[in-house]
Amino acid sequence: MGILEVKGISKHFGGLAAVDEVDLEISDSEIHGIIGPNGAGKTTLFNVISGFLMPTEGHLVFKGEEITKLPIHARVERGIARTFQLTNLFMELTVFENAYIGYHKNYRQGLISQFLHTAKAKKEYEVCHQRTMEVLKFLALDSLQDGLAKNLSYGHQRILGVCIALSTRPSLLMLDEPVAGMNPEETMMMVELIRKIRDEGITILLVEHDMAAVMTLCERISVFDYGKKIAEGSPEEIRTNNRVIEAYLGSEEINHSHA
Repeated sequence: MGILEVKGISKHFGGLAAVDEVDLEISDSEIHGIIGPNGAGKTTLFNVISGFLMPTEGHLVFKGEEITKLPIHARVERGIARTFQLTNLFMELTVFENAYIGYHKNYRQGLISQFLHTAKAKKEYEVCHQRTMEVLKFLALDSLQDGLAKNLSYGHQRILGVCIALSTRPSLLMLDEPVAGMNPEETMMMVELIRKIRDEGITILLVEHDMAAVMTLCERISVFDYGKKIAEGSPEEIRTNNRVIEAYLGSEEINHSHA
């Protein structure tokens, strides 16, 4: 049994099945990629798994627990975190403040305790501060902690988005197009960071259009087209799958992706 099981999930918008009876199993501590042409249902599936959309039918099981109807915050508490296609930062706050916000779910003391600066509240603040610094150091952002998010390079802004997700201490990290818009140097930096995160025992599920990054990173890849999963396998199996090649309107993008 995988860390996440997607069982017969469908999501309809009116008469359109954006996701159509999808089965997916994500193994513990793997990097699993989801690819497909635009409109294939990848982001819709991400939104269903993370709780931003409720499925029309089907079930989601995370670590053996049914989570299909749980709200977003309950999924975060159980260990599911995600990033978004667009950088989702507080641009007028510092790098540290952005990362610290991710720890709000771990803050146990009430507002009165925080206001009165009780011993428990102070201790909890110190723990959250320390953990925030650990995440910043892990992603090599600690030297930038006092700078405003808006002044970061695009690549560092995307990494800070990952940092915020990581500060919720997930066991499953969902990355929505993590290298979109990056130059080759930034892409390589993000690829190495994703590997580093997985090596800490965190399972990675990612949607990405950059085939070179997908083929380099992922142990397993699921391919979607028109809301359905049409193939699944290793990068080499996907690269040579005729149905996948057909879905991408030719072999060039898939077969040149390992260059």
